[in-house]
Amino acid sequence: MAAGNWTFTTAGKTKLFDGTFDIDSDTFKQALFLSTSNIGAGSTTYAGLTNEHANANGYTTGGQSCTIGLSGSGTITFTLSDVTWTASGGSIVARYAVIYEVGGNVLAYMLLDSTPADVTTTDGNQMVVKGTNGIAVVTFA
Repeated sequence: MAAGNWTFTTAGKTKLFDGTFDIDSDTFKQALFLSTSNIGAGSTTYAGLTNEHANANGYTTGGQSCTIGLSGSGTITFTLSDVTWTASGGSIVARYAVIYEVGGNVLAYMLLDSTPADVTTTDGNQMVVKGTNGIAVVTFA
């Protein structure tokens, strides 16, 4: 199983360029969504997304905080912290990870298995979503 790359939503790209997203001061979270979610390139807000993982089994609705950083000038390097969930009392099952600004705007999403398939983390085990999958470097010409 290999995770897909992080994909910026159309609105997410715009909000990076127009300054709506302030990487230095905004708070971002990563949340998990089911295969039936409507997440896609046209997604704009966290509130508009459907079928987040239930608040159970070691997962809390809204996800966990994550840290985003950027550096560079011609080539912008993004860094994103890894996020870990520990399944407790049952399995965590998800198809997508989503990064969103706590104010509500979606930045990016990723298939957790590029097949695509659901990823299941059984009771007592950890699901680690790596921040380095495809979001690392963007070059502006």
